[in-house]
Amino acid sequence: MLMSFPYHLYLVISEESCGGRKITDVAEKAISGGVDIVQLREKHLTSKAFIENSLNLQEVLQKHNVPLIINDNIEVAKAIGAFGIHVGNNDMAPTEIKKSWKKSHCLGYSIEYLEQLETEETKVSDYLGVSPVFSTSTKTDTVTEWGLEGISKIRTLTTKPLVAIGSMKKENAYDVIKAGADCIAVVSAICQAKDPEQAAWELRNQIEKAL
Repeated sequence: MLMSFPYHLYLVISEESCGGRKITDVAEKAISGGVDIVQLREKHLTSKAFIENSLNLQEVLQKHNVPLIINDNIEVAKAIGAFGIHVGNNDMAPTEIKKSWKKSHCLGYSIEYLEQLETEETKVSDYLGVSPVFSTSTKTDTVTEWGLEGISKIRTLTTKPLVAIGSMKKENAYDVIKAGADCIAVVSAICQAKDPEQAAWELRNQIEKAL
């Protein structure tokens, strides 16, 4: 794995995914269990509310030296001085982000077609989201369900760090890492868990076994 992305358990969190619990509480427990990078994904909030949630979350993460990635909102990312941003095919292009946000430390880009690996957008990105590995209710516009074979194929075609997302859980984390992913991104397996710390610990344990 490239040292520019030394993370293995990636929490993707939102107000909705936490089901009424405070984002900061869920995130802090998840970090105690082994999460080492967090993305805030808010598709339905106003920019003001998104910024407020981001600042509150960032305050907690900074205490633990855990970086914050903002999903698909460069204005919010810039406003709070986030560590980075993650975008997909239908979002602002990575090449445009590089031009307009010089202070970004980390730029993630989701891969939905193998052909994307040859584009300039992929070349300027710091890590690639393999999305989704398995179909999931949190992503309704799936183009390719990669599966383990897809991860292995992408691994042979790029040296970029690969973050696997899509129905990631303790039962498949080991196999996904063995297939070639560097990091597992998780939403419901932690956010909806009765004990987010324990859920994160179990996931991290399977990842560490596979590394």
